Order: sequence, then structure tokens, then C-alpha cells
Amino acid sequence: MTEVSSLTGRLLVATPALADPNFDRAVVLLLDHDEEGSLGVVLNRPTPVDVGDILEGWADLTGEPGVVFQGGPVSLDSALGVAVIPGGGSADRAPLGWRRVHGAIGLVDLEAPPELLASALGSLRIFAGYAGWGPGQLEDELVEGAWYVVESEPGDVSSPSPERLWREVLRRQRSELAMVATYPDDPSLN
Repeated sequence: MTEVSSLTGRLLVATPALADPNFDRAVVLLLDHDEEGSLGVVLNRPTPVDVGDILEGWADLTGEPGVVFQGGPVSLDSALGVAVIPGGGSADRAPLGWRRVHGAIGLVDLEAPPELLASALGSLRIFAGYAGWGPGQLEDELVEGAWYVVESEPGDVSSPSPERLWREVLRRQRSELAMVATYPDDPSLN
């Protein structure tokens, strides 16, 4: 097997050609990517479920909209917390209950008492389920042109307008990808 260059902490932005309805115009934050596979959460799929309905203690710490996001089609009965810690917390000063993924972005231990992280959190999102790929599967999809790979920004995790995130992430690129942001939802109506 060839060596896998880690994409952990980067964004996968669905190309207009991606046919899987689970990922139509999806923006996925990769939380883990290595030779064993990949795992991420879709940042722009809010559900109508309030965080307080399933994780009451964490509800006051989540940003707007204060709902659970559908992180992907795998294990919809599980929850992941992704949080930004301003300044990223140095390695020896990372708050208890938070594990760095990339820069200031990390995973929250939702089993920990929320008070442990309350003062350190800059933003928090709760995801039901995740997106997962087996060994080599994501690399195959990249070769097929299903995804654009771009740098993440801490604000992507807590975008107050998740429905606009696909276009916003593409628009900020300094390449021809910025033009893809203008791609119509249904090109047949163009």
C-alpha cells in the first residue's frame, strides 16, 4: 500500500458531480485520516433536533443554531462534539475533555462534565453520526473527482449560516474553485 498523506483537519468540499445524496454540496471536516481509513463530520447539515433534547448539559455551550447536525450517514445514534478552543490551547495546556484534531479545532469528550470545558470553549457543535471511509476509499473518491480538498478555518465549525457554507468555503479559495461557488443547484434549469 502506498503511504497516505494525512488530510486530518482539512475540508472535503463536494464537487457538483458527486452523485451521493448524503453528500450533495456537503462540507466535511476530516477528523482522522490515515492508512486505516478516514472519519469526518458534515458541517452543513443541521437537523431540527435541539441539542438540549439529547445532551442537556451541553446545550448552553453550543452556538447558533443550537441544534444537532447530521455528521454523516454512519452511526446516527452516536454523538460527536467538535469544538474550537481560542488560541488552540498549547499541548501541555489543552483543557481536559478536549483532544486537538488540527490547530484550534478538536474533539470534545461528551462523557465529561460540561463545566470542565465551559470557560475554554470558543464554539461547540454536536453531530449525530459521521462520514467514514475504509482504507483507500477516500483516495479513490479523490481520484474520481468527487471532492475538493481545501484548508479549514476554525469558523467553519461554527458557521451561523451552515446552509451557505458550501458556497462560502469555495468562494474564499484563491483559484478557479472560487468560480464553482456560482454553480447552480440544478444546472438543467440554467
